[in-house]
Amino acid sequence: MDSVKWRAEHYIVNRDSAYADPRLGLKKLQGGNKRFIEGKSIKPRQNYETIKKLENGQAPFAIIVGCSDSRVPNEMIFDQGLGDLFIIRTAGQVSAAASYGSMEFAVLKLKTKLIVVLGHTECGAVAAAVERPENVPGHIVTLINDIKPAAVKSSHMHGDPVNNAVRQNVIDQVNSLRDLDPILHKKYVDGEILIVGAVYDIHTGKVEFLPETLVNLPKAKK
Repeated sequence: MDSVKWRAEHYIVNRDSAYADPRLGLKKLQGGNKRFIEGKSIKPRQNYETIKKLENGQAPFAIIVGCSDSRVPNEMIFDQGLGDLFIIRTAGQVSAAASYGSMEFAVLKLKTKLIVVLGHTECGAVAAAVERPENVPGHIVTLINDIKPAAVKSSHMHGDPVNNAVRQNVIDQVNSLRDLDPILHKKYVDGEILIVGAVYDIHTGKVEFLPETLVNLPKAKK
C-alpha cells in the first residue's frame, strides 16, 4: 500500500501542521480516536528514538483538561505518543489555580494552541454532584461544589441525569476557560488558540466533540 493511501485510511494529520494550526490539531485528535475505536491504532512516537528527540524540549500540539478516571487514558484513546499531549487531570476535570497556571504555561511557553476539555460518561465526580450526598469527607466536597451548577442546570433535561450533567459540566468549563483573564481570554478572542469540549464514552471508546463548543469559533489568526 502506498503511503498516501495508508495515511488516508488511518486519518493521519501531519504533526507539525497540527502544532501550528489548532483546527488541524483537532482533526488529528479526531483521527486518532477513529483509529482507536476501529482497532487501527498505530501508537506513534512511542519509542526510544522519540525519547531522545524530546531531551531538548517539548512542543505538544494539544492541552487536554480531563478527568482522573483510570478508564480514560488520554494518549491511548487519541492514539498519540510522547510529547504530543499536555495533560491536566483532576476528578471531574475541575480546574483551579494550579490547573489554570498549567494551561497558561503551555500556551505561553510551549506555544500550544488547542485546549480540549474532556469529560466522560458515568463520571463518579459528576454523579456525586447530581446525587448531592450529605457529610462528604475531606476535600471531596470542593469537587462536588464546583460541579453542582452544571448538575442543577441540566436537571430539567430528558435522559440520563449524570450524563446530561457531564455534558453541561464540559460546556460550562469550556466557557469558563474562554473567559479566563488575563491570558486565555485574549488569546481565544484574538483567534490564537481554540478551546473546545468533548465527552468520552466509556462503553464504546468514542470521543464526541460537543457541537455546542464548535460553533461561532473566532477566526484563526493569520
